[in-house]
Amino acid sequence: MKKIKTIILAFWNYIFNDWLMGLPFHSIRYFLLRQRLNKVGQGNFFRMYTEIRNPRKIYIGNWNSFNQRILLDGRGGKLIIGDYVDIGQETNIWTLEHDPNSDNHATKGGDVVIEDYVWIASRVTILPGVKIGKGAVIATGSIVTKDIPPMTIAAGVPAKIIGKRKSKLKYNPSKKYWFR
Repeated sequence: MKKIKTIILAFWNYIFNDWLMGLPFHSIRYFLLRQRLNKVGQGNFFRMYTEIRNPRKIYIGNWNSFNQRILLDGRGGKLIIGDYVDIGQETNIWTLEHDPNSDNHATKGGDVVIEDYVWIASRVTILPGVKIGKGAVIATGSIVTKDIPPMTIAAGVPAKIIGKRKSKLKYNPSKKYWFR
């Protein structure tokens, strides 16, 4: 019975992530995500093909923009995203990873917290146990392995502080587009 339940859950996740999240109608995707995630605030925009892993540990604030092909992982801990966050396409946010020092390829996890007004550019990878402070910017292609302080600009592999942000943080990145 447990094996059948596992197969059904895997099939449902496949249908949800690969089919339903690929529908070109934002209102349907938004409705489905509000049913599935632990918390989804108002005014968020999710572009097509957002992939969700363990939705019950994912908490999303208000007025965020999630571009195409983002992975949101809640398997190893909570994923908490504040308000007015802009996440570029092909970004992966992980709460679970394999332990490279484990003889058995064991996993280890940790919460990821992304505070308000964070701007994450395209193709960024955020690893478990990381907190990104309010107003921080993460440059394209960066891998975030440690906490990033508020109002800083980080870049690289691994991401390091390369500057300070001077914005007054008065923008709303959540724009809605037809058929995206």
